Amino acid sequence: MKRFLRENALGLVFGLLFLIVLVAQAFAGHADFNQQQLSEGLNPVSFGRYITSASFGADVLENWQSEYLQFFLYIFLTVWLLQKGSPESKELGKAGRESDQDQKIGTYADASSPKWARTRGFKLWLFSNSLGLIMGLIFLLSWLGQSIAGVAAFNEEQLGNLEDPVSWPQYLTEPDFWNRTLQNWQSELLAVASMAILAIYLRQRGSPQSKPVGSAHTATGVEG
Repeated sequence: MKRFLRENALGLVFGLLFLIVLVAQAFAGHADFNQQQLSEGLNPVSFGRYITSASFGADVLENWQSEYLQFFLYIFLTVWLLQKGSPESKELGKAGRESDQDQKIGTYADASSPKWARTRGFKLWLFSNSLGLIMGLIFLLSWLGQSIAGVAAFNEEQLGNLEDPVSWPQYLTEPDFWNRTLQNWQSELLAVASMAILAIYLRQRGSPQSKPVGSAHTATGVEG
């Protein structure tokens, strides 16, 4: 058990933090939602009803889709785009998909290579792009879920204001949907750009996201 915890500590800690923050968001969101209910002369709702509501679902999913959009773009764009001096970039001479030998695929696969790395054709293409494709799929599903939960929450407000509800296609053209979407996208893109650029000049000793402390500012694709 100790070995398992040590070898999987990063994923386990982030998974635990995710659950803690999600629960905290649920309680804070429930309190905020009921404050709004009372200010509008409506009855407060139970915690169980809130966490199964469209309002909570939309709040959660709008953050998920922006995170996975960040990963999807980062994975694919860093294949071709470089940033001199950044550990978040590949080395300056390695832009592109790289050779089969560099990627250890086909005849260059070794004994520890995954089975599909030794294949050819569609299986190899799928496995070679599986990380980005899955991130893109999760992004699309999260965005779809956000739009469905969002239109339900939006229509609850519409009915509360004695206004007509809108259909799902109509909601996709509403400022509410794009405000929810774009406010998250811009923050994620800023975070990625900040990490790529600040890591050129700043260090964090022992972190694989940083260059070694003594590495030159111009060293590219070097991790600590």
